[in-house]
Amino acid sequence: GKYKVIILYWLNENQPAMRFNELKRCIDKISFRTLSNTLKEMERDKLIFRKEYPQIPPKVEYGLLERGKSLVPVLDMLCQWGNKHKNDVL
Repeated sequence: GKYKVIILYWLNENQPAMRFNELKRCIDKISFRTLSNTLKEMERDKLIFRKEYPQIPPKVEYGLLERGKSLVPVLDMLCQWGNKHKNDVL
């Protein structure tokens, strides 16, 4: 999905965890449903964790697992490559 890299970025920048609405504010154009489904997929793939607190109103936090953290250097290298070659595109 096109938002997974963006979610990984924000979770890495805001460690140890972020709440759902914080992520939604950071990724302004994503719908609640898309964000929810993407987070479920990433949790299933063991890239992120979901911690639910038994309180009212409900509180849920998301953060990176080690597998997700291991992607951060790869994403950094992709950004460096993109910055180096951004002027090559017409």
